[in-house]
Amino acid sequence: MIFHGWRVVAAAFVVLFTAYGAQYCFGVFFAALLDEFHWSRASLSGVFSLYAFFYCVFGFAAGRLSDALGPRWVIAGGGLVLGGAMAAMAIVHELWQPYLLYGLVAALGMGTAYVPCNSTVVKWFAAKRGLAMGLANTGAGAGTLVLPPLAQWAVTGLGWRGAYVAFGLAVVLAINAVAPLMRRDPESMGLHPDGAPAPPSAARDGGHELPLGAAMRTGAFWLLAAAFTATWMPVFIPLVHLVPFARDVGHSAETGAWLVSTLGAGAVIGRLVMGPVSDRIGRRPALVAAMALQAIAFLGLAEAQGLGPLVASVFVYGYSYGTISTLFGAIIGDFFGPAQAGSLVGFLFMLSGSMAAWGPLAAGAIYDATGGYGLIFRLAAGTNVLAAVLLTLARPPHGSRAL
Repeated sequence: MIFHGWRVVAAAFVVLFTAYGAQYCFGVFFAALLDEFHWSRASLSGVFSLYAFFYCVFGFAAGRLSDALGPRWVIAGGGLVLGGAMAAMAIVHELWQPYLLYGLVAALGMGTAYVPCNSTVVKWFAAKRGLAMGLANTGAGAGTLVLPPLAQWAVTGLGWRGAYVAFGLAVVLAINAVAPLMRRDPESMGLHPDGAPAPPSAARDGGHELPLGAAMRTGAFWLLAAAFTATWMPVFIPLVHLVPFARDVGHSAETGAWLVSTLGAGAVIGRLVMGPVSDRIGRRPALVAAMALQAIAFLGLAEAQGLGPLVASVFVYGYSYGTISTLFGAIIGDFFGPAQAGSLVGFLFMLSGSMAAWGPLAAGAIYDATGGYGLIFRLAAGTNVLAAVLLTLARPPHGSRAL
C-alpha cells in the first residue's frame, strides 16, 4: 500500500509542477503582451483575475467528479483543455481573446489540478498526511521555480507566440502521461491509509467523518472559509505583478523572471519543511505562523528597492504561500475527515480561492491610479493578519486531529 500511496504523491507532484509552473509564467507573458499591445496593467491583469476566479469555481465540480468517478479522467481531460488553451494564446491580437482563451478555457483545465490532486492525497494518508501533502505540493513550487526562466528564454528565442505553443504542448503531454497513476483512494484497491492494518474507519482520523452538508452546519467550516478568504485575497498579486514591479524598481525582465523562481524556491522549502512539521505541532499553529510570515513578506515588498531586500521578501512570501496552499487540504481532512475530501476541498477552494481572483485586478487598478504598489502590498499584509486571527479562533469538531 505504501508503494501505491507514494506513487499517487509522485503523480500529483508532476501534475502540480506542470500546471502551476505554466500558470505562474503568466507574469513573463504579461510583460511581453504589455510591450506589444500597450494595454493598461489593469485591463491585462483582469485576464488573470477572471482565470483565477473560474479555476477556483471549476475546482468544486472537479472535486465532486473526483469523489464520484476517480481523479484520473478528470485530470487527463483538464490537461488537454489547459494545454490547448495555452497553445491557442498564440493567436491573440485583441484584448477580448485572452479573456476568453486564458480567463475561461484555461481556467476550466486548471480547475482539475489542485483540488483532485490534493483531495486524492488526503484520502491516501492520515498520520503522514502533512508529509505527503508537502511532497505532492512541492511540485507546484518546483514548477514555479523552474518554468518562468524557461518561459523567459522561450519568449526571447521563439517570441511569446511560439513560447505559448511550446508550453501548451508540454502541458498536454506531461499531465496525460501521469494521470493514469492517480487512484481514487486506498479502499478502491483493497488497501488502507498509511498502510494501517486496521479497517479504514479506524485508520482515518479516529473515525471522524463529516460530509459537506454536515460540515457546513459547523462554525469551524465558516471560520476556515473566512480565514482562507482573507489570506488568499492578495495571494496572486506577486505572482502576476512581480516581473513588472521588478522593472519599476530598476531591474530587468530577466531579473523579474528569476524573482518568480525565487518565490518558487521559497514555496518548495516551505512545503517540504512545514508539511511534516504540521504532523507534529498541528495544522493550525503551522498555518497561523505562515500567515504571519506572509504579512511580513508583503510589508517587505512595500519597502523593497534594492535587489537584496527584494529577494528576501519574495523568498519569505514563497515560503509562506507554499505552506498555506499545502496545508489547506490537509486541515480540511483533519477537521472533517477525508471520505468526501474532493467535495469539501473543492467547495472551500471555490468559496475562498475565487476571492483571490480580484487581487491582481485591484493591484493593477491601484498601480494605474497611484503609480506604485506600496498601498496594495500594505493592504495585503493586513488581510493576512486578519486571517491568522480568524484561524486561531477556529476549533475543529470533536474527534479531529487539527489542534
